[in-house]
Amino acid sequence: MSSDRTSPVSSLEVRGLRRQLFWLAVPVLGEQLLTFCIGFFDVYLSGRLGKSETAAIGLSAYVSWLASMIFSLIGTGTVAIVSREWGAGRFDEARRVAGRSLTMVPVIGLLVFLLLQVLATGFPRLLNMEGEQQRIAVEFLRIDACGQFFAGWTLIAAAAFRGVGDMISPLRVLLVTNLVNMTVSIACTWGLILPGSSMVLIPPLGVIGIVIGTTTAHFCGATLMTVLLFSQTSRLHVTRSDFGFHRETIWRVLRIGGPAALGGLCTFVGHFSFLMVISRLSAGGFDGAIFAAHFVGVRLEALSYLPVEAFGIAAATLVGQALGAGQYERAKRVGNEALRQCLWYAGLMSAIFFLFAPQIYEQMHSDPAVAIAGVPAFRLLALYQIPNAILIVYVCALRGAGDTRFPLFCSLLGNVMVRVSVGYFCGVYLQMGLWGAWIGMGADNILRSILMSWRYLGGRWTTTRV
Repeated sequence: MSSDRTSPVSSLEVRGLRRQLFWLAVPVLGEQLLTFCIGFFDVYLSGRLGKSETAAIGLSAYVSWLASMIFSLIGTGTVAIVSREWGAGRFDEARRVAGRSLTMVPVIGLLVFLLLQVLATGFPRLLNMEGEQQRIAVEFLRIDACGQFFAGWTLIAAAAFRGVGDMISPLRVLLVTNLVNMTVSIACTWGLILPGSSMVLIPPLGVIGIVIGTTTAHFCGATLMTVLLFSQTSRLHVTRSDFGFHRETIWRVLRIGGPAALGGLCTFVGHFSFLMVISRLSAGGFDGAIFAAHFVGVRLEALSYLPVEAFGIAAATLVGQALGAGQYERAKRVGNEALRQCLWYAGLMSAIFFLFAPQIYEQMHSDPAVAIAGVPAFRLLALYQIPNAILIVYVCALRGAGDTRFPLFCSLLGNVMVRVSVGYFCGVYLQMGLWGAWIGMGADNILRSILMSWRYLGGRWTTTRV
């Protein structure tokens, strides 16, 4: 393969850091919003069906998150190494790292599928689900597991594209994925009749129609991502020779991605343990209204942090490229500038969440009990958005530098210990309900935002070896 590809380094030197961050973040933001729309649309459809269906969707979101955390074992290392190689001008090596990273996806994907099939019955029991609620959740999870390989392939490919500074390709893929998800989910949930006749093309499948739509969308996304990877017009443009198992590359990827995946696993364990707290807030056992209120709230919270994540992902790319080019001071400025550009938005969303919580819940679910449980807690959640923005940007920037061990420690401390213990004490022991449980979420976010600020501003991460 020819190595005389166009270098992006000159553009990094010419354009200002703020402008670079903005134009890298905009397509990522579009990608994040499209990802949000998939989950939001699923929640909205389930809200028209009932509390049990919303509970199944909520549990599935957490389990899908577990799958993505496992795939981050590859994804985090991929974006860090690809961006470092690209920033150093070693473009062919960056492509080889991308191809070798994708080679690992089938192995991880099979393990994820088998794991989720086994855990499909265990997760609902841990949340005290019974009867029809449990049946719906188990069936939903098992179908959803079938799409996780395709979701993982898309995730790793998107990481490679971001490493070379191409934020547009993942955006295109997610646009198609969204359209497929909405179309198939609606058709399968409510059924489809041939216009002008009574012929039933697709019978109404209820909540199972939602997961069929999501799985179909994952398959289409992975297919389109593969086409873009091999396209000669693509900046990444891998070939078949770039694929294969390579011991040194696997070790480089896993050395960075391992702590990130463990950190993600700690995050999942903490959040799922917190979900178990939510399922025990009612003295009468599992309360579908409280569970639905929790999931609606955390899903809507994404409107606050998605733009922040976009700037964080853009910062990760620029940090990695700057370190690869030996520009250490520039690398330090990247995260701080990214944070400045999105703090105002976090403050704005805090105000909107607080002021319009009743109207938001009224639109999101047809059961008034969900709003009664959710509105006070959602107003409390609004107060945590600025610390959350600080946390997200600095974590992304550190991962872009390959510094994944400190975030792992913070995730273990905050997600697993603080969030769960404080949430249980206030929500269950003091009987403060969902409002009390979400005090634990706030304590976690505030603590980790302080620790991440200390780490990033200290600057020791610039010497991290990848």
